[in-house]
Amino acid sequence: MSADRETHHTGDIDMSIWQGRVDPEPDSLRWHQCVRPWQTNATHGAALLGFASDAGVKRNHGRSGASGGPWAIRRALANLAWHRQGPVYDAGTVTCEGDALEQAQQCLAEGVASLLDAGQLPVVLGGGHEVAYGSWQGLAKHLEAQCRQAPKIGIINLDAHFDLRDPAHVRSSGTPFAQIFDQCEARGWSFRYACLGVSRASNTRALFQRAKTLGVLVREDREVTTARLDAIVRDIKRFIARCEHLYLTIDLDALPAAEAPGVSAPAARGVSLALLEPLIEIIRDSGKLRLADIAELNPDYDIDDRTAKIAARLVHQLTLTD
Repeated sequence: MSADRETHHTGDIDMSIWQGRVDPEPDSLRWHQCVRPWQTNATHGAALLGFASDAGVKRNHGRSGASGGPWAIRRALANLAWHRQGPVYDAGTVTCEGDALEQAQQCLAEGVASLLDAGQLPVVLGGGHEVAYGSWQGLAKHLEAQCRQAPKIGIINLDAHFDLRDPAHVRSSGTPFAQIFDQCEARGWSFRYACLGVSRASNTRALFQRAKTLGVLVREDREVTTARLDAIVRDIKRFIARCEHLYLTIDLDALPAAEAPGVSAPAARGVSLALLEPLIEIIRDSGKLRLADIAELNPDYDIDDRTAKIAARLVHQLTLTD
């Protein structure tokens, strides 16, 4: 594995993707005019870090192509209107070469930890959902150095899948949260995990049982409806209240295939963006969000850049306030 753009060297960060429309009216900036290359000692803000990996998806027998996700998200984000007050930085992309997934995850963890140490909000652009293990490792490394006691980290996963498969067989895009549980046990930390948008048809009985055993907050896709949204919001707020730090991970296959066709495993039902956005805003505005990532964008199967545009909108929403 090698990192084609080291996250801490601005000279290796490719800013050529940040281009688009320039409007003549005042106060009409777009993202491509505002994103800056990451540099040490930058003002506190949000930092985009790519994770170009297909290895976990391939190991999980999914359709490959997610390694192109980081560039597709940046391209869709470039032309969006700018509404932030604080800065956003491009911290480059960690690339997984071949099947060297574990090395790539370690490199990602180091990049995330460095950004957190510098006071940034990292937003990681995947890549398969194996991104989650690398992202969490980075947060854990940062908090281990900051906290005297075991940190109370809450993981909120918007996903059609638990991704709790047994990593003893093979570590893949289907195992990150089982791997995180193992790491929590090894450290003596509590495992606080919420998975919203789960498809019963796409997760075995064994996975549902494991989620129950581990005390996972589960809300299935069929439960996340307009009529039940207030109840889901209360559930999330209670979950957040028990946590000191939040890690939000969004697997785009949580959305219906009609909205997000460009993913590794399109959803037959899914949860619409209109229902996910209010949940994301509650997490964002909690004051506890330390890290977010977006997983499973597969540009090879996208239609009219629909999925990339959703991913870009999600980044826009996550970073809308400082």
